Amino acid sequence: MTESAPVESWPKLLLTGVQMLFVAFGSLVLVPLLTGLSPNVALFTAGIGTLIFHFVTRNSVPVFLASSFAFIAPVQGSVASFGVSATLGGLMTAGLAYVVVAQAVRLKGTAWLHRLLPPIVVGPIIMVIGLALAPVAVDMATGENSEHIGYGHAIVLSMASLMVTLILAVFGRGLLRLVPIMGGIATGYVLALVMGVVDFTPMQESAWLALPDFTLPTFHWAAMLFMVPVAIAPAVEHIGDMVAIGSVTGKNYLEKPGLHRTLLGDGLATMAAALFGGPPNTTYSEVTGAVTLTRAFNTKYMLVAAVTAILLAFFAKLGAFLQTIPAPVMGGIMTLLFGSIAVVGMNTLVRAGQALTAPRNLVVASLILVFGIGGMQFGNGQFTLQGVSLAAVVGIVLNWILPGAEDEA
Repeated sequence: MTESAPVESWPKLLLTGVQMLFVAFGSLVLVPLLTGLSPNVALFTAGIGTLIFHFVTRNSVPVFLASSFAFIAPVQGSVASFGVSATLGGLMTAGLAYVVVAQAVRLKGTAWLHRLLPPIVVGPIIMVIGLALAPVAVDMATGENSEHIGYGHAIVLSMASLMVTLILAVFGRGLLRLVPIMGGIATGYVLALVMGVVDFTPMQESAWLALPDFTLPTFHWAAMLFMVPVAIAPAVEHIGDMVAIGSVTGKNYLEKPGLHRTLLGDGLATMAAALFGGPPNTTYSEVTGAVTLTRAFNTKYMLVAAVTAILLAFFAKLGAFLQTIPAPVMGGIMTLLFGSIAVVGMNTLVRAGQALTAPRNLVVASLILVFGIGGMQFGNGQFTLQGVSLAAVVGIVLNWILPGAEDEA
């Protein structure tokens, strides 16, 4: 059985749909909280993005789209260097890159994509995304960025949040295993309340209902060049997500509706998110896990989750409450998230089974890592190339010009 019955009772439809949003909620709002964007806007754009995806894919894939973790570190770096508005312009360009790749896949298939981005390039780039701003996570965890929380309180909050997240992720069962981040944040928040270090000013100053704090993008060459290569990691992750949900439902979504349609849906959803001031969208593995657990294959559940997210976005007190979460609590979670992204990159290399000490592979991987993490930059002003974008360009060019293993032989 790969489809739910065509007729669903309204209570079941609503409850299951809201549950899907609940599973995604912790990660969905974590990204804007870590990057300085609005949680309410993120809820709105997650709902809009999910609806766009289902329209493009003809309502055939049971997935929910929300804030992408792969963009956390790059967005933080871009906001610090170029500001929020220019960062949103860069994210729109990254979404456009998705659209271009989707059309190329539609016309040429996927073979060219694998040649352009083999594991020896993709793996280290994903590692750079995770590790480039690891010091930011440590600063937050130790209270460096908190004016009213000292080191002692900060380290207790961050480590308690981290430990609960680890315990739920490793030992949790059922729905608990799907929400380890939410559990960690809840623990840290309660502990912060006991310590008396929670600042309720944002809640006191906000209305109950209000329009989300939408922000329009502006377009800055440096921000666009910085952000576009970041799309490589979630694009590769997207293919894995489509295979994963297909294995759960017993369908091949790479063929129908087709990878070009799912990539296009992701790209348009990311562009729409940036247009309103939200973080880029991607398919959520947490929701795939919930679908596996509940066998809820009907795509109507995701549409209910999307509409619920849009409605919650106008509840201003919710966003204000989320802003009261102390920075060390988030810092503890970030130490795990950034490391997890790096491990995904390592796993990409391990699964490829290539000898990393072979001269060609050693050169490609080494320069991607050092250029991306070490702060190397080419050019200045608007045309600066640095960070993830520089690492991606260096990896692609080296992979293109250096002889392959068979040529070396």
